Amino acid sequence: MKRTFITLLSAAALLIGTASCNSNDSVKQAQDSNEMKADSATADTNMGKVEEKGMDYDSEFLAKAASGGMLEVELGKAVAARAVTPDAKKFAGQMVSDHTKANAELMALAAKKNITLPTTLSDDHKDVLKDVTEEKGVKMDQEYMKEMLKDHEEDVKEFTDASIKASDPDIKAFAAKQVPVLKMHLDMVTKMKPTVDAAK
Repeated sequence: MKRTFITLLSAAALLIGTASCNSNDSVKQAQDSNEMKADSATADTNMGKVEEKGMDYDSEFLAKAASGGMLEVELGKAVAARAVTPDAKKFAGQMVSDHTKANAELMALAAKKNITLPTTLSDDHKDVLKDVTEEKGVKMDQEYMKEMLKDHEEDVKEFTDASIKASDPDIKAFAAKQVPVLKMHLDMVTKMKPTVDAAK
């Protein structure tokens, strides 16, 4: 009986996901799936609204972080292969290395918490990938560093917030662990960007 209910729930999730996800945004789709899980958990356990709200924040944070992490790796690989300035090439290589490790931790954590993650980039992150990789030579390096500065300013804020606001202690700890690494990345890109911007 329980298995039938889960199968029906999965079918309903697919139907609702198909109907509501005209936007094809991977983070939105993952979050819709997580909200359905939270709703069914609330129905099963009478979990309070405060806990449900906390779960929404946690799952949304992980979904956005997953897309951001994928962007760092995909974009890092593309730029490392084509960069013409040593700083952009070095920074891109660092992003691939550090974010591949963080992404693996994030996926393991999400699996443990039964949180659905996007498997492709969000629409916003697809736009960033396109904007950078459409450029060539020094222009690509400069666009990459510009996006990485903006991205890491946002990441430091979001991960710092999650290290305080996340309701799940493991998610809170994951966010806190990443903050020093993200601050190091922000420091790196802040120092390297002027040199890349000055390149001809």
